[in-house]
Amino acid sequence: MAKILIVYTTSIGNTKKMAEAVADGARSVETAVTLKSSEEATIEDVRDCDALILGSPIRHRTADARIKKFIEDTLEQLWLTDEVVGKVGGVFSVGGGYGNMGAGCELAQLGMLSAMAACGMILVTLPKTTPGFEVAGMHWGPNGRSGDVVMKPVGVTEEMLEAGYHHGANIARVTQQLAGKDLMDKGNVAPPPEIVKMFTQG
Repeated sequence: MAKILIVYTTSIGNTKKMAEAVADGARSVETAVTLKSSEEATIEDVRDCDALILGSPIRHRTADARIKKFIEDTLEQLWLTDEVVGKVGGVFSVGGGYGNMGAGCELAQLGMLSAMAACGMILVTLPKTTPGFEVAGMHWGPNGRSGDVVMKPVGVTEEMLEAGYHHGANIARVTQQLAGKDLMDKGNVAPPPEIVKMFTQG
């Protein structure tokens, strides 16, 4: 059975709700889903999964520092050793902010996706055909708008969670098809051991 790891961070619970919706969607396709906070998830969890989904609240137009730390502690090291080449990746976000433009959600999602792309992962984005896209669509992944245009907290709605659910299901279906297959050519050499040691020992 394909293994999907969902790693998220949350401050007031909205990103956790979206993470749970993504997990429910992935489970609907009969995959083994593990849901962990960024503080709990380890590099071994990433090594063991077939797909990684990252979720973050928006913090000053970018992903939360706790997700960035997870990326630096895991994906950066696995990039050096090419251990996640060919795994499936996806993202989601939650945030508010003044105005009606998403308050940096696209920048946050692209930042997370760029780390996955650098690692050679196969990225699953969010087609506009996805149920819930009209309220939570962000091309790259669902974004739950948890604050209104004047930053009044409104939480994530059922329609937003629906987009998360179907995003999880989409990623699960792709993962089922690709899990265990070695589709990527490999010919480049990994960095020398002393460079890997520098990154892995902090």
